[in-house]
Amino acid sequence: MLLTKSTGFIIGPIASLLGYIMNAIFWVQSQIGLDNIGLSIVLFTIVIYMMLLPLTIKQQKFSKLSNKMNPELQAIQKKYKGKNQDQAAMMKMNEETQAVYQKYGVNPMGSCVQLLIQMPILFALYRVIWNIPAYVTNVKNAFLPLAEKLMVSAGAEEFMAEIAKANAVSFKEMTNLTLIDVLYKFKPDNWTALLEKFPDLSTLITNTQAEADRMNFFLGLNIADSPSSILQTAIAAGSVIMIIAALSIPVLSAVTQWLNTKLMPSQENTSSNSQESTMATTMKTMNIMMPLMSAVFCFTLPVGMGIYWIAGAVVRSIQQVIVNKKIDSLDLDEMVKQNLEKINKKRAKQGLPPQKITNTAKLNAKTVDKPAKPEISAEEKAKKIQNSTEYYKSTAKAKPGSLASKAQMVQQYNEKHAKK
Repeated sequence: MLLTKSTGFIIGPIASLLGYIMNAIFWVQSQIGLDNIGLSIVLFTIVIYMMLLPLTIKQQKFSKLSNKMNPELQAIQKKYKGKNQDQAAMMKMNEETQAVYQKYGVNPMGSCVQLLIQMPILFALYRVIWNIPAYVTNVKNAFLPLAEKLMVSAGAEEFMAEIAKANAVSFKEMTNLTLIDVLYKFKPDNWTALLEKFPDLSTLITNTQAEADRMNFFLGLNIADSPSSILQTAIAAGSVIMIIAALSIPVLSAVTQWLNTKLMPSQENTSSNSQESTMATTMKTMNIMMPLMSAVFCFTLPVGMGIYWIAGAVVRSIQQVIVNKKIDSLDLDEMVKQNLEKINKKRAKQGLPPQKITNTAKLNAKTVDKPAKPEISAEEKAKKIQNSTEYYKSTAKAKPGSLASKAQMVQQYNEKHAKK
């Protein structure tokens, strides 16, 4: 796995930009004597998620409002069910569907666009946290003197290549940067082996290890090491505290991810559509599997990645609670009115007439959940028609089929319904 700076067309520039932010955070910490990489990851995660907050709010608002829109959208789908081959009906359905989205001020493609924007940022964020020395100058400088000495030491290339392979670090050729990549992923036994291999560099190796430990250890854990490796060492040493600490990272990652999914607005499945029911079931399964998968990943990946996932889930959960309260406090009727005013202002600038929301889209959010009037059976409908026919026949005085009889029927109809 290549650990130096990413050179990807999209991820590379974004990772470099995020790297500048991470470097600035670490520099500020070093000025006050708190230059700890674990703390930097927590602060870095908070800063990035705060920068993404506008996109997050839009995405979560869309999810929350979807539950309000779904009954109306499903009513439209039911209205045009079985008319897939009727082009005019499909155009009408699209118009009514678009009117509902406009009513709630939601772009149907908005959620996808926000995800597309966030995805490269999150991948780049992962890249920066995975290899801190490539982006944080002070961390790189802590390993640089030892890397320079190893560059001119006999047998260093073979020795470091072997450790790189054991730690899943790419080592195609020996340079200062690749050596720093390997040194950053060193485990305690790797430092011991390095001391034995190069005793003449013992002072520099000991000082570099001490500096790396000072920056890397967070709450008693080396963030460059994985919980699985820490657990093995702790079991061998019989340290109960370290066993608990090693297991806490994957456990906390799973718990915080699970809490995050619980706070996300769920899509209420009120439709009998089998496809939608399948999608709802799939989402529920994913909400269970994702926390479990994060626990497995965090157990094998460096502790730093686990800290990032935990911090990110906590920040997202806090944001979700705030957004949920904000959305729940909205007056939907007032929001619909404001959205319609905005639409009509835009249409006026374009020289278009005011937007008229279709009857389906006019459904008030307060009445959406009210049960519809029960439909009468075919027998009851036929009986009503027969009763009406007999009523008009029994009171008819003019010749059946004549103009006078038809006029009399209209009069009788008006008289009958005027009584109600």
